[in-house]
Amino acid sequence: MLLFLLGLAILIVGYCTYGKFIENILEPDDRPTPAKTRADGVDYVELPHWKNMLIQLLNIAGVGPVIGVILGIKFGVIAFVIIPIGNIIGGAVHDFTAGMMSLRHDGANLPALIRMTTGKTFYFIFSLFMIFLLLLVVAVFINIPARLIDGFWPSDALFWTAVLCIFLYYIAATLFPVDKIIGSVYPLFGAMLILGTLAIFGVLMYEAIGNPALLEESAAFKAAMFTPENNMPILPMLFVTIACGILSGFHATQSPIIARTMKHEKQARSSFYGMMVVEGVIGMIWAAAGLAIYNLFPQMMAENPTNVLTEITTHFLGRGVGAITVISVIILAITSGDTAMRSMRLSLAEIVGVDQKSIRNRIILCLPLIAIVSGLLWWSNQSAKTFNQLWNYFAWGNQVLASCTLTAVTVWLVSRRKPGWVTAVPGAFMTFIVATYILWISPEHGGPVGFGLNLDCAYLVGGFLALMSVIWAYRHGTELTGAFDVPPVKLPETKADKEKSASRN
Repeated sequence: MLLFLLGLAILIVGYCTYGKFIENILEPDDRPTPAKTRADGVDYVELPHWKNMLIQLLNIAGVGPVIGVILGIKFGVIAFVIIPIGNIIGGAVHDFTAGMMSLRHDGANLPALIRMTTGKTFYFIFSLFMIFLLLLVVAVFINIPARLIDGFWPSDALFWTAVLCIFLYYIAATLFPVDKIIGSVYPLFGAMLILGTLAIFGVLMYEAIGNPALLEESAAFKAAMFTPENNMPILPMLFVTIACGILSGFHATQSPIIARTMKHEKQARSSFYGMMVVEGVIGMIWAAAGLAIYNLFPQMMAENPTNVLTEITTHFLGRGVGAITVISVIILAITSGDTAMRSMRLSLAEIVGVDQKSIRNRIILCLPLIAIVSGLLWWSNQSAKTFNQLWNYFAWGNQVLASCTLTAVTVWLVSRRKPGWVTAVPGAFMTFIVATYILWISPEHGGPVGFGLNLDCAYLVGGFLALMSVIWAYRHGTELTGAFDVPPVKLPETKADKEKSASRN
């Protein structure tokens, strides 16, 4: 229990201290944001700060801080330390720096930022990889909420009806202006998520005070937990299993959506760094709830994480309130899937140079995406094995995205004569993780297709690649010194500004 409470304290103190330190490096100022300079009524629309924060939270907090941590806590209570430290120096920094980079460059999407910092060749490869990953995200975040809905009244007809309804909502949220659907429904969804998580936290703390062993590793838990002996070494498996809450590359695809709706740069720390910290708190609470259930019912260690989620809500909140909490988790998945599809449209529009003000252009770009996602949905639901393969490749690809984003931001910071180490360190670590994973994993190691190398050999090669990525980022950033300096630009004075100035005089 002490490790859990310590982890929560690290998150809160980290936001106030390390978050402020990163803000001082990035230096948000009074320059006009893209919402003002490029307002188009579709994607560049000013939204209230509180609404932007809720949208960002729901964009980034998919099923990862719930399903991912329910799986991840099987590595033991060490997760209560790794989640908050990784969040503060890795994930929150990743989200904040990527968001500020987009803010400073007209709300550019991730592929455009990658092209700007790494060159055309890597940009082409990265863009294809990112679009592929987002297609997986959309398919995963249709499947999981549909499965949870199906859990209430199991039937094939209900499952496929839920799939169709969720997919149709994604299409609508992708095509309509950001303030019409996303900006309207997210505040309600955000309130449901926060209240559901706080309800779990309150009941969990009440029970843990009377029984502190609930949040410790029982003998039965230790007998079934993930260990190197059952092909689950903490490095790299923990950091692939738990992405949301520690560090997730998917978040960098979402930050430009908010960069295009922010009124002021000084809102960036709370919107980007702060919402990642909130996601870390959510992840910690659900990880603790998962540990408690595994201690109470050790047989649940062998269950699908969605079943464990249902058991958590039913045990701690009862069937009525528990069902409401499950609905909030369903919403959590849906509100990441819709913006993932929107991000695909925006990125494709930048790649092919198609203006998005026209609804006709938006529909044309969405048609191939709809066809591919439909194919993925059909394939992934052929069996439990195909769905697990979809999840494994999504989880690994997500962290590849994080590694690439942090490397690109390091180039950007170094070129602007800023301390690049704040992103180089987590970037190198994530490069090490993704390289080690793909070199080591194989069906023999209980995972998807990889190279199947010895773990020590994978560590060695992964470490070398991580070091090379840092050296390249610093060298390339130095070569580009001054190239990305964006001086503040003052917008022409409006009639209201002139009247305000005259009244002062």
